[in-house]
Amino acid sequence: MTDRPRPPSPFDSLPAVPAFTLTSEDLTDGGTLPDAQVYERGNTSPHLSWSGFPAETKSFALTCYDPDAPTGGGFWHWIVYNLPASVTELPTGAGTGDKDGLPDEAIHARNDYGTRDFGGAAPPPKDAPHRYFFAVHALDVDALEIGADASANVVGFNVVAHTIARAVLVSSFGF
Repeated sequence: MTDRPRPPSPFDSLPAVPAFTLTSEDLTDGGTLPDAQVYERGNTSPHLSWSGFPAETKSFALTCYDPDAPTGGGFWHWIVYNLPASVTELPTGAGTGDKDGLPDEAIHARNDYGTRDFGGAAPPPKDAPHRYFFAVHALDVDALEIGADASANVVGFNVVAHTIARAVLVSSFGF
């Protein structure tokens, strides 16, 4: 295993916001990702459910980010934005490219695999286990006015600018 220093949480350098609750039927906070969420073993987005967000929430964005990827800038596995405030749960498999399980308004941004869907864990075989930060961001706007071709970093910039609260679940995986 490579002994590379672990970067801090990707949220440590962002403005502090209130937290709310994120749960999953497929993931355990602090646990190991199941094979279904590993790229070569299932590549299926997990079930996610959230509650306790501020009443003034107008929409949500969802991200899955690996800050431990040996890229110098981490790796975006999943980015969905413009989820209506009425949506508080996504079923297992909602992250497919055909958007089955997502509302029509939702937009899949391009992940770092170059696709518009969930891309499962795929850390290099000799790396220490990587952390996967699944986050739901409560936003103060009905929709982010950015195109579907925006990069993960442009979407992330806009999400951070409009986040009023955040829920995070972290799981890890290594070969």
